[in-house]
Amino acid sequence: MDILQVNNLVKRFATQLAVDHVSFSIQQGSIFGLLGPNGAGKTTLIRMITGIFYPDEGEILFNGRPFSLNDDVINIGYMPEERGLYKKMKIGEQALYLAQLKGMSRADAMHAVKEWFVKFEMQSWWNKKVEDLSKGMSQKLQFVTTVLHQPKLIILDEPFSGLDPVNANLIKDEIFRLAQQGSTIIFSTHRMEQVEEICNHIILINKGSKILDGSVSKVRQDFKENLFSIGIHDAPAVDNNALFDVLGRKSDRLVVRQQPGVTNNQVLQYFIERNIQVESFQEILPSLNDIFIKLVEGTPTARQFEMQTI
Repeated sequence: MDILQVNNLVKRFATQLAVDHVSFSIQQGSIFGLLGPNGAGKTTLIRMITGIFYPDEGEILFNGRPFSLNDDVINIGYMPEERGLYKKMKIGEQALYLAQLKGMSRADAMHAVKEWFVKFEMQSWWNKKVEDLSKGMSQKLQFVTTVLHQPKLIILDEPFSGLDPVNANLIKDEIFRLAQQGSTIIFSTHRMEQVEEICNHIILINKGSKILDGSVSKVRQDFKENLFSIGIHDAPAVDNNALFDVLGRKSDRLVVRQQPGVTNNQVLQYFIERNIQVESFQEILPSLNDIFIKLVEGTPTARQFEMQTI
């Protein structure tokens, strides 16, 4: 079931077309990557999804019906990249206040806040002010206030910014747990390695338009370029031939590009016929970072990941 459908959304600011007929859908319980360079239109899209902006054209469906500001905002948790915490307010009071804004009773809010504070080892922060927190501590607090009312749709914009590896893993584990429990996550970041690790599905926005939409595994398969890493004993001289081109080599490994129509078995047979021992044979898929650069900047990236892999 799709929890969110975005159909032909358009948003203009004066003469600028910020979002240009963008459509996509998100399945319940999925972790969805919303990607794009700075100024691509991601934040404008998020603000329309959360009801902060109204689209000029198109529609947003939440749980199969038109999005309602009154009924649906309470089911959304939004953690913006620019933090929205009250700097002079004590942390415990602020968490309780924000939970109650999302419709929780004070008793339920108190229970949920204490539970999350224990989980994130934040109990001693209760009477601290936000202005006294480090960036990483503020990030943990903002995450907690985003999810403690158990929203159906959670939007996280750069959630790992300022976090050390231990706390980044803590947040990541909670993202997976929330998705397993049925929450849907929209994850926006510039860190492509995090997207590969966390997301099921991605879209890429550039200059207001959607230029890529698919599962992470399918996108990487669609952009593969017949590159293979071949581990061979002592790496004897191997030249370009009718089956493949040699793009790079080390003492025990080659990176080759197979010619169109050539099978893996044909390549392996080439080495067997020459008594060259093949110790490993692995396809090289482009990273999302390579694909992002290729699509956004039009930069050929094959050579980059060829040499990175070798």
